Amino acid sequence: MAKQKKLTKGQVRRVKTNQAKRLSGKKNSRNVEWQDEQLGGQEDGLVISRYGQHADIEDREGNTFRCNLRRNIGSIVTGDRVVWRKGNDTFSGISGVVEAVQARTSVLTRPDYYDGVKIIASNIDRIFIVSSIVPAFSTQIVDRYLVAAENVEIEPIIVLNKIDLLDEEGFELLDSMLEPYRELNYKVVMLSSHTGEGVDEINDLLKDKVSIFVGQSGVGKSSLINALMPEAELVIGDVSQNSGLGTHTTTTAKLLHFGHSGDLIDSPGVREFGLWHIDADRIAWCFIEFREFLGGCKFRDCKHGNDPGCLIAQAVEDEKIDPERFDNYHKIIESLDNNKANRHIAGSDHKI
Repeated sequence: MAKQKKLTKGQVRRVKTNQAKRLSGKKNSRNVEWQDEQLGGQEDGLVISRYGQHADIEDREGNTFRCNLRRNIGSIVTGDRVVWRKGNDTFSGISGVVEAVQARTSVLTRPDYYDGVKIIASNIDRIFIVSSIVPAFSTQIVDRYLVAAENVEIEPIIVLNKIDLLDEEGFELLDSMLEPYRELNYKVVMLSSHTGEGVDEINDLLKDKVSIFVGQSGVGKSSLINALMPEAELVIGDVSQNSGLGTHTTTTAKLLHFGHSGDLIDSPGVREFGLWHIDADRIAWCFIEFREFLGGCKFRDCKHGNDPGCLIAQAVEDEKIDPERFDNYHKIIESLDNNKANRHIAGSDHKI
């Protein structure tokens, strides 16, 4: 008789898991196949949040149901308006199925090394670019977000948080750094979610709009939302003492309702907002003060640097364009090739 081969610990674990599944008789929520007779009629719904193969859908009465997604749905994100059907029963916490995504009025996107361009949220009216003096204030980060907002043509509002940590001299310095944005008619709000200064102004800007907060980790997005909506009870993360970078407190975009008829999407914090999915000409257009000069340079392929006959470089000399914004533009352009190269390497690794 042949000697029986002994199972490895991993094989034993898998056998026990499969046996437990069969004995429990529970269905895997991802494999729930809804039949028409198990579903109610089609309804309009709002995506509150997306979790892998599932989404939390809010109905017209404000009730939320976790739903599966039909396989033919290309993408679904927080803020989407959808058509869904409620199940007559609930299977493993799944209460219905999303059948279609309605046309979007706007989308906020970011690049992804593996997926190309990824949609963060949809149907947004305003983008609040939240920065702070901790871990550090950077006009380059602000300008990256402004490019992202201008690219999708969604109104941006610049927010500087944690001003309670500034002394008088520091406040004056930061205020002067923000003045070029005011001159470009960007709305700038300086606030402290700790003391409440500026919170009422943010509240007024949120009314009757669908807004999204974006910004690096650690700038205080969650604490600001808690100040605006104490009932939200979002977890607040601290700034890492080792790296100076914020810890991530939000893992997926989530839509929150305000009592005064406004909606806010809290997005996952990002430490760097890449722009390599946008071409150089479009980035120049996204610097709004460049627009009147674009197309007028001596050479069609002008890089807007030391090129002879460059109208934008001349505008900097004439103090019509802020030199720091001009410098940030070139830093963004220089980063494009590096990020595209990294994407190529990541994509190759991903295929392996």
